[in-house]
Amino acid sequence: MHDSVTTSTCPASVTGSPVTKVLRNLQLWFIADPATLAPAHDAPDRIEWSRVIPFVGMHLMCFAVIWVGVSPVAVLVTALAYLLRMFAITGFYHRYFSHRTFKTSRIAQFLFGVLGATAVQRGPIWWAAHHRHHHAVSDQPADPHSPEQHGFWRAHMGWFLTRHGFAPNLQRVRDLQRYPELRWLDRFDIAVPVLFAWGMLLLGKYLQRHHPELGTTGWQMLVWGFFISTVVCYHGTYTINSLAHVFGKQRYQTGDGSRNNWLLALITLGEGWHNNHHRYPASTRQGFYWWEIDITYYLLKMLSWLGIIWDLRAVPRAVRDGGVKAGNTLHHSSALTGIGEH
Repeated sequence: MHDSVTTSTCPASVTGSPVTKVLRNLQLWFIADPATLAPAHDAPDRIEWSRVIPFVGMHLMCFAVIWVGVSPVAVLVTALAYLLRMFAITGFYHRYFSHRTFKTSRIAQFLFGVLGATAVQRGPIWWAAHHRHHHAVSDQPADPHSPEQHGFWRAHMGWFLTRHGFAPNLQRVRDLQRYPELRWLDRFDIAVPVLFAWGMLLLGKYLQRHHPELGTTGWQMLVWGFFISTVVCYHGTYTINSLAHVFGKQRYQTGDGSRNNWLLALITLGEGWHNNHHRYPASTRQGFYWWEIDITYYLLKMLSWLGIIWDLRAVPRAVRDGGVKAGNTLHHSSALTGIGEH
């Protein structure tokens, strides 16, 4: 995946004492300066554990549920937070920033970016750059999250925990780099999740004080509404990389392993129609037929009725109905075993 890195005069691997390296790599999580993200072109593409401490910490914080307990209102808020942020990723980070399948105003564009950043999947420029790279080399050796090439775990989440995974090819997103507010959002992408987490804490404290009958607390709402909902949203999103290229039906011959999977479509609000998407990435709607449930598209359509977005791009009928493969059979790949086995 060497072409997925930017050219930089300042390598991401920091010289000095081990403590200095750890602190510097952690800083890159909180201030994602593109000038310091890219490793040397020939640097080994291995996981940098000092950089992934916050990611691991997000998962460990979910175990705090042992101490904070559970309440119906906390579970409800968690479900709503999951749905809102999954929609932000699928509708805005993916269908808008990555593929520009509809148009909107500059103000709405920034607000969409802020909403997407609450999902703690870095900024819209970083996300779109990596996704565009994936489409350019889908399931080829240079595709960083191809289960066929690199195994299940690498495709699921290992790819963005590596040196090269931290550094997207910014040449692919020059259209987005024109906006300083989006560049700021990418550089300080941790700011929005921190504010979102504080909001959950304060919501819980408010409910604890004014509606004690609900049985929730500030810490409980933080653990459920932020940490648990974020981690579930993480892995829901990741399934499109790791599973939607392995399990399901392939309606179209797209030159890669992309598949349609109705269960993943429900989990991700429509992204599971992945073979459809690789057939025609420019379409706002990924469920090409009426029976293919695409909740993200339905919500985007509602936003278009309100005039917030417009010019939703449809898949041409000839593209949708042509080139259908014969024998859409369930596919299972040996890529599920091992990491980097190829």
